[in-house]
Amino acid sequence: MEPAPGLQEKYYLITRNLQEVLGEDKLMAILKERELKIYWGTATTGKPHVAYFVPMSKIADFLKAGCEVTILFADLHAYLDNMKAPWELLELRTHYYENVIKAMLESIGVPLEKLKFVRGTDYQLSKEYTLDVYRLSSMVTPHDSKKAGAEVVKQVEHPLLSGLLYPGLQALDEEYLKVDAQFGGVDQRKIFTFAEKYLPSLGYAKRVHLMNPMVPGLTGSKMSSSEEDSKIDLLDRKEDVKKKLKKAFCEPGNVENNGVLSFIKHVLFPLKSEFVVLREEKWGGNKTYTAYEDLEKDFADQVVHPGDLKNSVEVALNKLLDPIREKFNSPELKKLTNAAYPNPSKAKPAEKGTKNSEPENVVPSRLDIRVGKVISVEKHPDADSLYVEKIDVGEPEPRTVVSGLVQFVPKEQLQDRLVVLLCNLKPQKMRGVESQGMVLCASSVGEPRQVEPLDPPAGCCAGERVYVEGYESGEPDDELKPKKKVFEKLQADFRISEDCVAQWKQKNFLTKLGRVSCKSLKGGSIS
Repeated sequence: MEPAPGLQEKYYLITRNLQEVLGEDKLMAILKERELKIYWGTATTGKPHVAYFVPMSKIADFLKAGCEVTILFADLHAYLDNMKAPWELLELRTHYYENVIKAMLESIGVPLEKLKFVRGTDYQLSKEYTLDVYRLSSMVTPHDSKKAGAEVVKQVEHPLLSGLLYPGLQALDEEYLKVDAQFGGVDQRKIFTFAEKYLPSLGYAKRVHLMNPMVPGLTGSKMSSSEEDSKIDLLDRKEDVKKKLKKAFCEPGNVENNGVLSFIKHVLFPLKSEFVVLREEKWGGNKTYTAYEDLEKDFADQVVHPGDLKNSVEVALNKLLDPIREKFNSPELKKLTNAAYPNPSKAKPAEKGTKNSEPENVVPSRLDIRVGKVISVEKHPDADSLYVEKIDVGEPEPRTVVSGLVQFVPKEQLQDRLVVLLCNLKPQKMRGVESQGMVLCASSVGEPRQVEPLDPPAGCCAGERVYVEGYESGEPDDELKPKKKVFEKLQADFRISEDCVAQWKQKNFLTKLGRVSCKSLKGGSIS
């Protein structure tokens, strides 16, 4: 039996590889008196992927430090977040999460008996909790709630009330789970500071907050359940793992936004305290690293080749995934997986004479987005708040576009400017002038509202196609039918990244010359 860790070792285990800790003094004070009580929550939405090994690895650290750890399956949150988990699938997805998270923990050697597992609906529907939700709602403005959830809750132009409730519920969870600390990704920071502000107003204690960095996905952006190429599913076959790792961003010598290196740092090293780079004898043979910094330095110096690094991660990752695949190979869990995440392509076709409410395939390639050059700008003859712009999009005649940019962009700044134009909306009259497209703009989340037209890369020509990464080959609709709301459904996932790049589900808007961006409105929406 290993001896219990001392105070400094406990602090090291709890905080290693974290990006930020809010409440370090309180954390140390608690550790001097007793073991820390901490919780990690996960909304039961999309299928967990290999990036979930990052929090699992930290949970192993917490247990080694003697912490009392609670894992919350936040089923109610999953529904509140823009209905990411439909009500009819909520129970099934929560059951799936319980099984797959436990399988992950077992695969890295975490004893389940030392953990407490809780569902949100076990206590969030109680009289006391509900009353606290009402008490909190009497103190919080919609602006503060929207701001708190900006990095976590799906941002849409007209948010549902459910998404505004989300941060408050997460704050109350800290009190109702009777913990000292909450652990999550740094994308949760605004919710954590929201909790620190409002819980004392209800007479409850401020908690410690521990934050992991956001681990890049295989494409170099955040690993996401909704972005297929950025993630490796826990149940992916070995050949799929190989294929995805082969395509992963891992530029020689580049250690920035390198998802392969990040996975080694945040998962494989903490679990094994070493990493073996596998390579043929003619290239120097296998090399064992006992410090991540040495591996990173060798990769930066191009001593370690990306191909060898990927192959080594593939072997190590499959060792973690094998017991999970084996467990989910049972008929019972296969049935659960298919029921919780039904394949949309196998959905029953609508019966003859009935309407199918969903478009068959709502993908970004259906949008005809082009680079446009503004060749003239005038005030609308009947509306001082509107511009009438003539925009060259590579057609024989320029298009007439009516926009509401008057209060945001001076006329002279639009003249001769390259913009991004959605060209296949149905033309519509705006105060008597027919508009033949929409200038796509970034819009700030908070108040006062700020708007900036999206900028194509320098050197683009009018008429060049703008596409979403991974959707280069599809043909756009001739005209988007208003009743189908194709643009509106895609727009719900449009966003400006932290480095001001226009994205759909974290996939970049691109032209052949590079990424589409805006000047400064990171985290904003696109409309």
